[in-house]
Amino acid sequence: MSKNSDNTLVRNASFLMVAALISKIIGMLYKSPLSTTLGNNSYAMFQFAQNVYFILLMIASFSIPQAVSKIMAEKITFRRYRDAQKVFHCALLYAVVAGGIISLVCVFGAKILVPDSMEGARLALQMLAPTIFLSGILGVFRGYFQAYRNMMPTSLSQIIEQIFVAVFALVTSSVMISHFSGESEAVVQKWGAAGATMGTGAGVAAALLFMLLIYGLNRRNIRKRLNSDRRSVNESTSSVMKSIILIIMPIVLSAFIYNVNGYINSYMYSGIMGAKGMDPDLIGNLYAEYGYFMTIINIPLTLASTAPTSMIPEVSAHYARRDIRTANQKIDRATWISMIISIPAAVGLAVLAGPVVQLLFPGTNGEGSLLLILGAITIILNGNSNISNGVLQGIGKPKIPMIHAAIALVADVIAMLFLLYFTDLGIYTIVIAMIVYAVVMCLLNEAAMRKYMRHVNPWRTAYLNPLLASVPMALVAGGVYYGLNFLLPEGRIFLTVELMLAIGLGGIVYLFAYLFISRPDEEELAALPGGRILARIAGKILR
Repeated sequence: MSKNSDNTLVRNASFLMVAALISKIIGMLYKSPLSTTLGNNSYAMFQFAQNVYFILLMIASFSIPQAVSKIMAEKITFRRYRDAQKVFHCALLYAVVAGGIISLVCVFGAKILVPDSMEGARLALQMLAPTIFLSGILGVFRGYFQAYRNMMPTSLSQIIEQIFVAVFALVTSSVMISHFSGESEAVVQKWGAAGATMGTGAGVAAALLFMLLIYGLNRRNIRKRLNSDRRSVNESTSSVMKSIILIIMPIVLSAFIYNVNGYINSYMYSGIMGAKGMDPDLIGNLYAEYGYFMTIINIPLTLASTAPTSMIPEVSAHYARRDIRTANQKIDRATWISMIISIPAAVGLAVLAGPVVQLLFPGTNGEGSLLLILGAITIILNGNSNISNGVLQGIGKPKIPMIHAAIALVADVIAMLFLLYFTDLGIYTIVIAMIVYAVVMCLLNEAAMRKYMRHVNPWRTAYLNPLLASVPMALVAGGVYYGLNFLLPEGRIFLTVELMLAIGLGGIVYLFAYLFISRPDEEELAALPGGRILARIAGKILR
């Protein structure tokens, strides 16, 4: 691969990583005031509807950008621009048909998809039907520009989408609550949640309008490419549609198996606890606390998963050349980068769980912080499984992690059933089942990587060193926060100051402790963001 090509790949990966991170941060920040506006029960309805929507969206359009970009890129490589444009048009047709069908399922299947104990979420889910339809079309346009190796429109559209989601969710939920204020509390909660989901639709619509604008601005260049094309073979529509479906279906199946456990766990918890006689309001309140937990851990999960992604193609390339030794070195590097983010994030969130949840979600009853303490380990486990999934897919074994995910899903469901029926753990069963799922995935993938790659996990460098460095970090962060909290009066401003100081000082201690314990070389540090600065700091510390 040429240096220019390599730089392009890095630049495109950087665009997507930054956009994903910004979107996640916006998503976390707006949910704090949204939870206050809605209250716990209404927020739980909103969260449940979003979980069902995510699964339906995955079936309708999750894999469209990848499929469109892959098929179009192959034709663009040979300057078959008219054939590529036909793929674009056929993909739009597929998105309209698939999105339309799943949108109807969303409207008419809400009663089946949402249990009676969470029936207030049915209206919110139905409000998301137009969003599912528009998302498929948006995905086609994103895939179109990605095929031409232009990630900027996709990146900007993701940020625009999340900004509109945040603003409209807050506005429309407030309007709905105000409009139905004279009705019963159940009606107000139901329409408040529905108003919040309208923000998701506004975000997708805004992103789609942006992509249409960018496409329109490129019309002249598009026509020029089409007119200059002398190589297209004018494939039939049926042949193109078949190619699209053959690529989309395996991705949909894999993604569905990987992600459906969250919906199944939520459905089982709400349904079984309702059948056992738990008050629906209490079910909703506790489910809202689970929503707070999931919102918070999504940030470190995003950080830990994006950086190693750029290294997976290198693993594939070395594996194809039978250079297993170098491929394993790349895996070790990806694991190292993931863990130096995941481990301190998990430890830090466990230590500061109470104030973090309280600051972001003032309406919490305290259960969210306990869920965060228990579930923080999933950050580490998911960081590990993300890498192993990517490696196994990259070396041409995509069915293996899919099978492992199915096995892990069975273990997850068994754990949920046992804990819900034979213990009083309630909402904690969802987090415990998440841990069971992640552990099974990690163990099975580890065995497969050992079999096909002769890979041995770098436990000391990637796991032990960050863990040891996280101990003084936790002591300092916890000591600073709880010490200041004891001395200073209560209040949101004081809580913010205490947390900022605790996180800042804890982060500095982690950096120095890690550099002292692991003594990384300049090449290792260069793989991280801000690597040159870290190398200078390391040089001064380790002199």
